[in-house]
Amino acid sequence: MIYKFFASLINFNIYTNFIYLKLLGINMARGRPIGSQIRQNIVEILYFMKTGYGYEIFKAYKNIFPKVTMRVIYYHLKKGQQTGEFKIDRIEKEKGNYSWGPEAEKTYYKLGRDAKPAVNPLVREYFEKKG
Repeated sequence: MIYKFFASLINFNIYTNFIYLKLLGINMARGRPIGSQIRQNIVEILYFMKTGYGYEIFKAYKNIFPKVTMRVIYYHLKKGQQTGEFKIDRIEKEKGNYSWGPEAEKTYYKLGRDAKPAVNPLVREYFEKKG
């Protein structure tokens, strides 16, 4: 009973805040924001690398920033293509003895027209040390 009261009070506050913002002429955007800190960090990395493939970008990211999964990096590379932050430079096939077969396909990315690198000092220091 008390839970329902507080839940309705929270919903009432959300509703009144929405009405207040509408009266002020402020429109609230629907959905998730477009930007992403992970994608911006990848932009910073590619700024210094010039071009790189997914796993190479992942290794650099892992050494500079907090832990992320490789899957998240590949997601943001794909999403960054849609937003214009990244574009495919080239696709190379590399022969070898892999668990999935005799060759691997490496997709190399570079910065796109909408990438806005801010030159993060952590990334600069990492690539200066790396050489």
